[in-house]
Amino acid sequence: MYVTIPTDGAAAAPIPALINAKPKSPETHVKTGSYLYFEGDDVKWLYLVKSGVLRLTRLLEDGRRQVIAFGYPGDVVGFPAERQHHTDCDVLIDADLQPFSLSCLEGNCSHQETHRQLLQAALREISGMQDHFMMLGRKSAVEKVASFLCVLTDRVGTKVGNYSQVELPMTRTDIADFLGLTTETVCRTLTQMRRDDIIAIDNIQTIIIQRPTVLLDLSLGDEK
Repeated sequence: MYVTIPTDGAAAAPIPALINAKPKSPETHVKTGSYLYFEGDDVKWLYLVKSGVLRLTRLLEDGRRQVIAFGYPGDVVGFPAERQHHTDCDVLIDADLQPFSLSCLEGNCSHQETHRQLLQAALREISGMQDHFMMLGRKSAVEKVASFLCVLTDRVGTKVGNYSQVELPMTRTDIADFLGLTTETVCRTLTQMRRDDIIAIDNIQTIIIQRPTVLLDLSLGDEK
């Protein structure tokens, strides 16, 4: 999952048709805290996330960390860069994954529909990454945090009475490293949104969206 630039609310990403594609290997279950792969590992498999949440990260030479993306149900992770993984990938919430051989992405399999769906997933990732880069370079801190909450709520939010609720399995530092902010800025922005009754924070990991239209306006830069 990347933070895209919403216009009238980002559409929830559907589970790709890959879920019914063939051939496929048995599902893989990975536990919270474990690593699926590391940067520099040879790519043998791509993974469709069926449940759970993954975190993709890279370390800069000076030790600083960048969270590249979060893997939510419907996302495909593990696309190669010169046949190697270009991020680490660890598990935030126990995940069920559907592996697909790299050869299917490269067209070296008899099931052309699987090949086509993997290519479509790769193109969706490129598009999402481009939107995310634009967001990092052009949006203010408030716009970034609001966009993050809008996209996440649209993807995995649940209705609770008249409001929507979303769980944050990641830390505030994860969010900061994903949005190119400091942890203090993320915390301060969420606190201000709570004071403005845009959101409520039920506990540190549960965000209740009380005024979704206002949140969307903030994500688009309309802070009136």
